[in-house]
Amino acid sequence: MISETIHQVNASLPVITKLIAVSKTQSMDKIMEAYEAGQRDFGENKVQELVAKYEALPKDIRWHMIGHLQSNKVKYIAPFVHLIHGVDSLKLLQEIDKQGQKIGRKIPCLLQFHIAQEESKFGFSMEDANESLTQKNLNSLSHIQLCGVMGMATFTDNTAQIRQEFKALASTFKTLKQHHFSSVESFQEISMGMSDDYPIAVEEGSTFIRVGSKIFGERL
Repeated sequence: MISETIHQVNASLPVITKLIAVSKTQSMDKIMEAYEAGQRDFGENKVQELVAKYEALPKDIRWHMIGHLQSNKVKYIAPFVHLIHGVDSLKLLQEIDKQGQKIGRKIPCLLQFHIAQEESKFGFSMEDANESLTQKNLNSLSHIQLCGVMGMATFTDNTAQIRQEFKALASTFKTLKQHHFSSVESFQEISMGMSDDYPIAVEEGSTFIRVGSKIFGERL
């Protein structure tokens, strides 16, 4: 079933959109089943679990940190993480840069924006982003690679609201690209859409969808 679902989801996606299989709390066996089906991008939301899986599983897996990341945990994933999705403050950006400098690596990151009508979600507002992304700050961050934006829609059955939130994130991406990253080739990703709402996200321009329960079944 895991293999079949991965092939079905990938077959439904446009060329620009990549599937991240959200493997948090899933067993190594289930991850390997997805791996053997050709899946290489996996998402985790806890650093300890991510490190354990990185150490145990094939090294050509591209690991995505998709959860809220605390500054004091960055050092554990800095050497290998493929992309950090949830960068929601200048302080965290600076810590990622610091850890990247220590190991001589540019660490790819997405800026997380608060697009949902839920206080529990993290992320920049456009005002915060404009304050943080000054030329001085960007020039000082030589060991991060900013690749785009990430956001999570409100957990609701209201598809019109979800679509509006994804539209807002796509608009934020365009504004940032125009005003801060017009000459930055790597700034091209929009990470939005999960198991229940990714078809809407794809229609609104998502380049990464984060799908867990649809692939692996409900979390343990």
